[in-house]
Parts: sequence; C-alpha cells; structure tokens
Amino acid sequence: MASKLTELLNIKHPVIQAPMFLVSNVAMVIEAMKGGIAGCIPALNYRTLEELRSAIKELKANRVAGGSFGFNLIVNKSNVKYKGQLEILCEVGCDFIITSLGSPEETINQAHKVGIKVFCDVVDLKFAKKVEQLGADAIIAVNNQAGGHRGDKSPEDLIKELSSNCHIPIISAGGVGSKGDIDSMLSYGAAGVSVGSPFIASFEANVTNEYKQACVDYGANDIVMTERISGTPCTVINTPYVQKIGTKQTWLESVLNKNKKLKKWVKMIRFSIGMNATKNAATKATYKTVWVAGPSIEHTKEILPTKEIINRLVN
Repeated sequence: MASKLTELLNIKHPVIQAPMFLVSNVAMVIEAMKGGIAGCIPALNYRTLEELRSAIKELKANRVAGGSFGFNLIVNKSNVKYKGQLEILCEVGCDFIITSLGSPEETINQAHKVGIKVFCDVVDLKFAKKVEQLGADAIIAVNNQAGGHRGDKSPEDLIKELSSNCHIPIISAGGVGSKGDIDSMLSYGAAGVSVGSPFIASFEANVTNEYKQACVDYGANDIVMTERISGTPCTVINTPYVQKIGTKQTWLESVLNKNKKLKKWVKMIRFSIGMNATKNAATKATYKTVWVAGPSIEHTKEILPTKEIINRLVN
C-alpha cells in the first residue's frame, strides 16, 4: 500500500487516524503509530497549552518506526488559542499539522521553518488551489460521506477533480470503514485516506461506552444532518433525542441569522451551546444524546482495540 502519503510521513499504510473532537487522544495515536499509520489529535482537545505540550512530549517518547503523529489546528479567529498552539507545535515538534476553517498561510510558513508538514482541509477545488499556492504539502479532501462537518461532493467526484487539477497529494476524508473503501479511494487517485468514525468504538477512545455502542448499534442510514450543534450542518446519529429536538435551527435563530450585524453572534452562541451538548453526551451519562459520527459506522460491529480496527482497515 505504498503511496505518496506513505512517503510523506514515512508510514507503512496510507491512512491517517482522523482528528476527532473529544474522541482522539494520546493512547489512540500511540496505537495508530504501532499499527503503521498516522494519528492526529485536535489541539482543542487540550484545555491548556501546557497540556498540549505534555501530550506532544508523550507522543514523541512513544514514536515508533512506520508511524507518525500530528495535530489539527482551527486557524480562524474563533480559536483564540491558535497562536499559542501553533507556537508550541513548532517548538516541541510533530510530524504534521492539519489545518481547518481558515487560511493556513501562517501555519504553513511557521511549520515549514521547523520541518513540519502541513495538510489542509478543503471541500472544493477553489480552496484546494489556494492552499496549494500557499505551499501546503497535501490536501485533505472532505467529501459528503465525512462525519461531523462535511463537504458536498461524493468521494469519487471530489478526488478525481482535485487530483486532476492539483499537483500535491490528495488525502480523502470520509466514507472509509473497510479495506475495500480504502482501495476505492486510491483507485480514484487519492494518495491516502483520513479515517475517523470507525475509531470512536475503540477501547482507547475517551468517550462513554454508550457513545461507542451507538456506533455499533446504528448504521449509515441512521446518520442525519443537524444545524443544532454549530449552526453549520453537521452529521450526527439520529437518536430519539435528536429526533425530538429536530435538526433545523430554531425560528428565532433563523430570523436573527438574516441580520448581518447579529449573525456572527448568533452563530457563536449556537456553537458554544452545541459544543457543550456534544461534550456532555460524549463524556458522561445524559439523555441528551447528540453523538457526532459519519456513515462509515456501518462497518462497526463491535467495540475493539485500536490495533484491531487498523488491522481490519489495512488487511
């Protein structure tokens, strides 16, 4: 399974364990490295910069040949910790950074000074060309099968469009839950894949057993889009609670979102409320079960150690 991604990161298999809010952690990424793939954690999973620094040091101490690790950075103004997170990542060191939700220019410039590669989330060709021009090392192509915030195009259409028009590797994000899915993405022209939802139901994931079991019990047909988390459509499992509250923004939010002056503040409030609800559902017992996942949970049949999930994906 050698590819441009395995060459870029010196990994055995062209797979990145995707960064997932609240789910990804050091234990998962260590197992990912042992399994010959790359692992990635959202920097926002750490409340303080010192916690982030400690996590990087622990990962460096447990790095193994054939694996690599990185962090996801939200690079727009909504992430007030961005500057400090980038500084620590560049100071302590990691193999790669994945940027989301904003211009990656500063991240690319600072990371390249210390030999860190930068991959950028995109959903269309326009932004893919922009990040390529800025010097990104690879593109994370977020398709309409991704969990959480996703793109509009199918994996095949997006990969083929980007690989035909860009000159850096394309890493497909979304719709991978089996070895066959990986083979399909590579056949479309992807250099590798980013896989998230199948790892929610892992021993190492730092979420409740109820969340993990939901990924076993529900399937692709149970994934719906909701505007009730961040104000931007996001995929969640269609639990009874999600059915009860609905998936559309409230009438008041709809009205306020039409006001240019108030729209930003409404989104910020909705994001804060939604993220708090998601955190509570993921980390403690609650009837408010808002569980983020993608349709690739269709392949999740039991809660397993991370190493077994990797084996299922690459063998």
